[in-house]
Amino acid sequence: MRDDVRERARTYFDGASPAHDWHHVRRVARLAETLVEADGKQIDEDVLFAAVWLHDIGRSKEDCGEIEDHAEWGADEADDVLRELDADAETIEEVRHCIRAHRYSNDVAPETREAKILSDADNLDALGAVGIARVFAYGGELGQPLYDPDLPPEADDSAAGETQFNHIHEKILDLPDRMYTDAGWELADDRAAYVAAFADRFEREAAGEL
Repeated sequence: MRDDVRERARTYFDGASPAHDWHHVRRVARLAETLVEADGKQIDEDVLFAAVWLHDIGRSKEDCGEIEDHAEWGADEADDVLRELDADAETIEEVRHCIRAHRYSNDVAPETREAKILSDADNLDALGAVGIARVFAYGGELGQPLYDPDLPPEADDSAAGETQFNHIHEKILDLPDRMYTDAGWELADDRAAYVAAFADRFEREAAGEL
């Protein structure tokens, strides 16, 4: 079933934002494999990887304003996809939970091991060098400024940051605290250190100090 789900999921990403495209999904899959191997605990890989391939199928619709919540919409759409592929009811319900729980701003906490691994893998792709690239790619699409010296992160009370520099401080650097697995936390801590060093240098360069 895993290959069939992947092929169906791929069709939702034509013309997707570079920050949430099929390459992002493939990276999340590789990170999930790394976390499963490090975790060493029993897991339902059919559930996990169905959720991985399907977790962002609604993202393009949210980005263009067609829906409000890609995780909620994606869970419902995944239900239809999996039913068409003859998945059993328990698998479908577990995949739905994983997809609903993966979103950063949702109030749905991951309750299963599979949901925790998906959440960690998705958040890890928002950290490190790739995460920095995604922040600025997405900010460019939204037309947001890179940096505003008159609006430092501590004065920015918006939910996600009005500049991409502020977004790094308000969301990205908090991601290690949202990890659910030991391996996820270790990788997140290392990647966050890279992001923090980048943000420090960025601010100094923007101030003309380097």
